[in-house]
Amino acid sequence: MPTLREATTAALDHRLALAQRDGRVPALTAGIVRGGELLWSAGAGAVDGTVPTADTQFRMGSITKTFVAVAILRLRDAGRLDLTDRFGAHVPGSAFGEVTIEQLLTHSGGVQAETAGPWWERTPGGSWPELAGSVGQSSRAGRRFHYTNVGYAALGRLIEVLTGRDWYAVLAEDLLTPLGLTRTTLRPAAPAAAGWAVHPFADVVLPEPEHDAGAMAPAGQLWSTVNDLGRWAAFLAGHTAGLLSPQTLAEMCEPHHVVDQPGEPWTGAHGLGWQVWNLGGTRYAGHGGSMPGFLAGLRVRVDTGDGVVALLNTTSSPATRTLIGDLHDILTDLEPPAVQPWVPGSSTLDHTDHLDLVGTWHWGPATTTARLEGAELVLGDLAMGRGSRFALVGADRWVGLDGYHNGEPLRVVRRADGSVSHLDLQTFLLTRTPYDGEADIPGGVDEGGWR
Repeated sequence: MPTLREATTAALDHRLALAQRDGRVPALTAGIVRGGELLWSAGAGAVDGTVPTADTQFRMGSITKTFVAVAILRLRDAGRLDLTDRFGAHVPGSAFGEVTIEQLLTHSGGVQAETAGPWWERTPGGSWPELAGSVGQSSRAGRRFHYTNVGYAALGRLIEVLTGRDWYAVLAEDLLTPLGLTRTTLRPAAPAAAGWAVHPFADVVLPEPEHDAGAMAPAGQLWSTVNDLGRWAAFLAGHTAGLLSPQTLAEMCEPHHVVDQPGEPWTGAHGLGWQVWNLGGTRYAGHGGSMPGFLAGLRVRVDTGDGVVALLNTTSSPATRTLIGDLHDILTDLEPPAVQPWVPGSSTLDHTDHLDLVGTWHWGPATTTARLEGAELVLGDLAMGRGSRFALVGADRWVGLDGYHNGEPLRVVRRADGSVSHLDLQTFLLTRTPYDGEADIPGGVDEGGWR
């Protein structure tokens, strides 16, 4: 198992201690994940007079939603539902029955954010019929991102209806137990931190209540540890133990709806249960969490799989604003990921069979290049940013994997002697010279030629 250098752990320990002191946090723990393993963890402050460890429970809040979302996608992959299904087709009796399951997952269904009753996070919860009969929509479905705790309560109920089991039992049996998350529970199990509110203008604290949120529990009730959430961060980085396909995990992390804050640039979006961020050109996925007395965060760098988790027992603190990002930066700056050497011929695609496709191509007067990377053919930036990656699906037939040409066919057209004449990219013809007169250019080529 790889380890971090002493200087790196010292810098991480120091940053965590600063967060506890400057953020006036009673206690917090954090961890670093790389290569699917928890390489560093530490605690600061005290729980029952002892520095918390990676095995001390804290409430994770809305990170609970990511477990619910994975359970929903597993049901989708098993053929039990479709993301375009209306919620009411499976769970009748709510005012938002026409909202799709995908819209609930992405917070784009216009479902009201909170319950119609008392502050649900601080009061005991009721039943699903009571909840469903008291809430509705605050805006038109599909119009915009609108975070909704009620929507995830509905998804928890959907799990119960489709499986005939309690939503948490499904998570425990199908996800937590197989992944070894033995300390992720519905209610606190010692050692566990108590939740506190810290007075904004004095060094005093107030206990926050803890209860069963009932039908609202799927929105944010679970408790966990750095050890367990570190394993969940590894899951997000691709170490899924076969519980979710790579394709479905990637689908969950695609940005579906931008989180639009007036007057601010777009840096965040929401996928199918996971939050995603584009920070300075680096992409991350994860989720934050908060409940009275607790704050939590989980974030994984998409390109490297490096992850950070943090758990705090305070209702509000400025320590959360930069802590996770700073821990990521310390790791990246002091110990960048190992560089894997390039090895010729290591791809599952035999590049020698497709060398006649690489090089310069022209779409009309626009110039692009084609190159082979691993098992894919990559067309560089075409005009209007239409570059894409393509996978081989048959003899001289490829299909787009991303970008403008995602899912679109690319056909290699050959002459009678077998040489490549041109590429037919869903009616866009790419030729070796601009408007090659020998190719079947749509609309023809002026007989006078270039002038």
